[in-house]
Amino acid sequence: MELLFIVVSSIVFFFCLLHGIELHRKRILPPGPAGLPIIGNLLDLGPKPHESLAKLSHKHGPLMTIRLGSIPTVVASTPDAAREILQRNDEACSGRNVPDAVSALVDNDVAVLWIPANGEWRTIRKALNTYLTHQHKLDTLRDLRQNVVEGMLDFLRESERRKAGVDIGKLAFAVALNQMSNTCLSQNVTSYESDDIGGFKTAVKTLMEVDGKFNIADIFPVLKPLDPQNIRRQAKAAYDWFDKVTVGFITTRLKHRESKLPRFDDMLDSLLDYCEESHEADFSIKHIKILLVDLFLAGTETSSNTTEWAMTEVLLNPDMFPKVREEVSSTVGEDGKFQETKIIDLPYLQAVIKETMRLHLSVPLLVPHKTETEVKLGEYIVPKNTQIMVNAWAIARDPRYWENPIKFDPERFLGNELDYKGQHFEFIPFGSGRRMCPGIPLAQRVVSLMVASFVYHFDWKLPHAREEMDINDIFGLTLLRATPLVATPYFSHTKCVSYELQLAH
Repeated sequence: MELLFIVVSSIVFFFCLLHGIELHRKRILPPGPAGLPIIGNLLDLGPKPHESLAKLSHKHGPLMTIRLGSIPTVVASTPDAAREILQRNDEACSGRNVPDAVSALVDNDVAVLWIPANGEWRTIRKALNTYLTHQHKLDTLRDLRQNVVEGMLDFLRESERRKAGVDIGKLAFAVALNQMSNTCLSQNVTSYESDDIGGFKTAVKTLMEVDGKFNIADIFPVLKPLDPQNIRRQAKAAYDWFDKVTVGFITTRLKHRESKLPRFDDMLDSLLDYCEESHEADFSIKHIKILLVDLFLAGTETSSNTTEWAMTEVLLNPDMFPKVREEVSSTVGEDGKFQETKIIDLPYLQAVIKETMRLHLSVPLLVPHKTETEVKLGEYIVPKNTQIMVNAWAIARDPRYWENPIKFDPERFLGNELDYKGQHFEFIPFGSGRRMCPGIPLAQRVVSLMVASFVYHFDWKLPHAREEMDINDIFGLTLLRATPLVATPYFSHTKCVSYELQLAH
């Protein structure tokens, strides 16, 4: 009898303790929708989590808590909530949870996107800022980017001659890929005629696809060894390909340097110089290899996606096309080429690109953060190791900050200082704080050069009437067009004077 009393008392105490812990968690975390046992709020997310979370925030507040399986997640859905995380508590909220797919990358522990914001991370960011995104370095390598665009224009002229339709997104992806490879390696890695040359497109697309999938192994860590959706295996095949190729590039360049041959003075040369000047533990060949992988992944899909959406909008809004063309024409030099440094300062072109980034965010949910310590967010206390999401899509469409937010209206960016550099929290396509994307200056140039080239050099025929065009998107690591934008380039006889959008029926 005494033993039975002890057992029953222990069970009651255990459940009271669990109940107390749950009440305590509910008291300190922001409110949120009630979830189901085991799976939490997974069924609330649907095929477009950014939209579902925006709707939930209308009921539960700008800071709310959801459960993704066993993982509590705080979601920010307003500029003030985002500022609380990314600026006021930047350091405390700067951690990362490494997805299971990324664990397939050899040496992922030095990937700048995923490592803690420590001294090693600061060394890598310094290298990026110095040798990739610094204005002087960007200016030094602009001829390489221009040569890539010239190759694209040759392809479009041939397409015009054959009256062939062009998949704008696929072409923009190849251009962004070659611009990145020329910036880093002084060479093209793909062509515009083929679906894949050298494997780069396949590897990048594979990783964009698997990294953007809902992975049950991330929600229920106990399942990671099983890899139930085969995501880690697919990621490993692509990452291993990248590892082999980048090691090959680095080895070839080291032999080139040992032979005292002329320098390329591209990013790889600069990083190797930096490596020789640094202590091996601070910055090594391993860091260079992973940086190249990160740059090819981060610098291609988002730029090409933004370019495709920008072209979608200027073709659907024919009054905008001549405005962009006329403005761009002012930057054409005597050699017939654009002056890149002037293009990035063209007010209307940049307004079109900003509005594209607002309405068609490439990354609608910023890469999740993790609290490094217990942190006070507004009136709530969030425990250490809590995952945090910022719904940049919801913020960019908040009618309290944007008039008629679902309308594509570049004029809203004219005559003001609103930009995407992380200080205006109603518009954070690249994030903000120490974890914001370091590649903004390069991305701006790449996208600006592509959009300017598409608009200035060609008119475009669409396969359908404007009102018939599918402008829906599909959720993934990036927000892609559900239907690729295909248009036929042709030469106009009234360039820079007047423009009337012609549609092929």
